[in-house]
Amino acid sequence: MKFKNKPFVLALFGLGMTISLQAQQGVVNVSQDNDIDKLLEYKKDIKTSKVYRIQVYQSVDIDKVKREKANFLNLYNEWPVEIVWNTPNYKLWVGNFAKRIEADRADAKIRKKYMNTNVIQPRTDK
Repeated sequence: MKFKNKPFVLALFGLGMTISLQAQQGVVNVSQDNDIDKLLEYKKDIKTSKVYRIQVYQSVDIDKVKREKANFLNLYNEWPVEIVWNTPNYKLWVGNFAKRIEADRADAKIRKKYMNTNVIQPRTDK
């Protein structure tokens, strides 16, 4: 038996098969260790983005820098203060600003007492 309309029959058969097929429905459950959530929260706390600080003072003498830190904290106690050793000087850094504009505003306040300040963006590749 020969079919003269073989392409028509094949197309009709293909269409019938396509209609009868249905996509499978499924549910995906993801289970992960609770330590992953802790790690993600820890990563949020760490400033991996650009951080700006204000360098207020530098000297090769650590005692001078410590005295200047105490003086600074008596005048301004609204920002964190840190002494950093960067060969060959000890440096007094102030703040931990996420945006440059915040650092510039704080720098404008600090410059009233400390004339030689610099807004810096320290490298964080430790």
